[in-house]
Amino acid sequence: MDFNENKPIYLQITDGIMDEILGGVYPPEGRLLSVREYAAKVEVNANTVMRSYDWLQQQGIIFNKRGIGFFVMPDAGKKIIEMRKTVFFQEEATYFFGRLSSFGMTPEDVAALYSDFLSATGRTYK
Repeated sequence: MDFNENKPIYLQITDGIMDEILGGVYPPEGRLLSVREYAAKVEVNANTVMRSYDWLQQQGIIFNKRGIGFFVMPDAGKKIIEMRKTVFFQEEATYFFGRLSSFGMTPEDVAALYSDFLSATGRTYK
């Protein structure tokens, strides 16, 4: 896994795990790789992965069955989307909408671009 220097590695790992949960790699109540297995997969120290798992557990995204491993919470996908939506609107939206405004884009222009994006990527509005 390639890491950037602008964000702690354990948080980058949590982002990757959340992406995998949303992508169905780890379904609700599915078992995650062990800490050591995941550390080998992303080529980091097991303590770093344990820190990631602890963070995800604190957020209510995964849970631990002592002696068995870590599992995905049944409502993890919903929690991840809500968490990411909150972060986007608290941290990124002001910059994003400011840039759109500086380009002279109207809400209609943005809606059309978003619609085109959805069509081009095969995604749907939920």
